[in-house]
Order: sequence, then C-alpha cells, then structure tokens
Amino acid sequence: MLKLSCNATDKLQSLFSHSHQPDPVHRRTVSSASCSHLRKPVLDPLRATVSADQGSVIRAEQGLGTLADQLRLGSLTEDGLSYKEKFIVRSYEVGSNKTATVETIANLLQEVGCNHAQSVGFSTDGFATTPTMRKLHLIWVTARMHIEIYKYPAWGDVVEIETWCQSEGRIGTRRDWILKDIATGEITGRATSKWVMMNQDTRRLQKVSDDVRDEYLVFCPKELRLAFPEENNRSLKKIPKLEDPAQYSMIGLKPRRADLDMNQHVNNVTYIGWVLESIPQEIVDTHELQVITLDYRRECQQDDVVDSLTTTTSEIGGTNGSATSGAHGHNDSQFLHLLRLSGDGQEINRGTTLWRKKPSNL
Repeated sequence: MLKLSCNATDKLQSLFSHSHQPDPVHRRTVSSASCSHLRKPVLDPLRATVSADQGSVIRAEQGLGTLADQLRLGSLTEDGLSYKEKFIVRSYEVGSNKTATVETIANLLQEVGCNHAQSVGFSTDGFATTPTMRKLHLIWVTARMHIEIYKYPAWGDVVEIETWCQSEGRIGTRRDWILKDIATGEITGRATSKWVMMNQDTRRLQKVSDDVRDEYLVFCPKELRLAFPEENNRSLKKIPKLEDPAQYSMIGLKPRRADLDMNQHVNNVTYIGWVLESIPQEIVDTHELQVITLDYRRECQQDDVVDSLTTTTSEIGGTNGSATSGAHGHNDSQFLHLLRLSGDGQEINRGTTLWRKKPSNL
C-alpha cells in the first residue's frame, strides 16, 4: 500500500501552481511548514491509499476532498482510529410517535460505517473492501447485529454517531457504534456487529488473510475497545432457534426491488422490518423496541418468499448494557424470532427483541 508523504504533497502542489496562476481569492498554497494541517481532512493524507482515481487522492491531499466530503458532517477523530458523524433526523425517518424508527437507526449505523471506510481510503462501492479484497473478489457480510436504544431521537434532533472496527478472531471483524444526543451530550444508544468475509463469486465464507488484516488494522484501536464492555451483556448471548408452533406469524413476505443492496441481495436492515412484522399489535401500541439482536444465517434473494415467526419468551440471559436502565422492568416484553423460506423452511435469520413500555408522553 503506497502512502503519500508531505514532500509528495508539496511536489504535487508545485506542479499545479506553475501550470497556472489562479485569482488570489481562489489561490491555495501548501508548504512543508503547514503540512501538519493536512492530517485533519476527512481523508487522512498519511493513510490515503492510492487508487485508480489519482485525482481524488490529489484533491484529498490538498484538503479539498469530494463535494460530498465537504458537505458531510463527519470526520476521523484526532487519533484517526474512529469516525464521528452528525445526522439530523428527517420527517420521513420517524414513525407515528414522531421519533426515529429502529430501521432509521440501523440505516444510519450502516451509513456511518460506510463513510468511515471511505474516509480511510477503502472502496467507494459500499462494501468497505481493501485493495487485496477487491483483487480477490472478497466482500464483508453481516453475521450478527445487536442494537440497544435507550432514547429514540425525535424529528429534528441531531444525533452524533461514533464508530470503529476491530479484528474478531481469524474469521471476521467487528464494528461498534455509540449514539449521542448533541443537544444534551447523553448517550442514547449503542450497537455492535460481527462481519465475516465471503467470496463474491462462490458465495463461500473465507478466513481473513494476514494481508487483508494488515490493511485495515492500521485504522483500528490498538487496545480492545467495546461498545458493550459490561460482563454478561446481551450482545454476547446465543440465540436459540424458535420451534413450531409459533404464537404469531406473518406469512409470504416478499422482497421489494428497493430492498436490494449494491450486492444484489436483500439489505440487512430489511430483515429488521420483517422480524417486526410478526410482533403482536398490542405490543406495538403500548411498547417501544429497546433491544434487538439478529443472527444472519443465509442470504435472501429477490425471488425468495419469507415467513416471519414470533413467540413470547422468558429471559434469554444476560443483562442490558445500559448504565441507566438497570434490570428489566415488570412491564418489559421479550420475544424470540425466526425468518425462514416459505417453500422449504430454510432458516434465514434468528433473533430476539426486548420491548419496554412507551413513555407516558407518547
């Protein structure tokens, strides 16, 4: 992996400055003495991977970046080992309670993860692939997603999300997130996920090679940092399989064209919506989702037909990671979930959800 130095930046700038003399209002000068400020743009120049698009790298070296980089409210942190971005909750991202839906939260987590990957020079195809991964046709796929929401943001609220990634054994990686209300500084949610590597052509899982690991570990915290450091937290718990008969079901769910991602399979956020389709209406009316954990077990394609099954369950085990929630209240409800193919019953996804009573003002 080739990295550009401050001297290389000066040479590139010199080439541009001698080719034409811009209007003084638009002139931008870079010297060796001021090279240190180049470490603060969205794309860290000392870690920029040179891609086929040399122009993008040069613009990033000059601190300009793309137009999206300049407008996006996100950047690497000072140490370059995590990424923070602010989002305004839009009107079309809230539900009937005028607060963001869990699907909105999950989409924002996915967005900030992709932006983090792009900010360190990884691919812009949405898959956060390193140069070696692209050469070998390898991609990351979600194995587990765990989200806890302590307070849902309302329409117009500004949320800051911090994310970072770390190695997860020999077969994958993990990505964590922390959500914060900008107005109050309060941590309103946390999330963690596990990802495994898949060959894009064969659709088979593959171990993470040392070459790939070396490419992304340079951008990861040197010491283990967990969004859920608590012992026995719910994100660690194994999810049992729901066995027939289920108490509640929604049969014959079909992916829409809009549910497909850039890899032509169903986006992982769609599974959350399918799981919630079989939650009984009386729970939806009186409770709000606090915790969701999903294990992704097989891909779902556009022509698949899916059944969503749900059963009330006792405590799966583990404690809520929230420092303010304490033990589960007597009004909490917990469910076990299964998504499967309608035809042959193959398991697509299994999960658990924990629901708390809605605040009295909703």
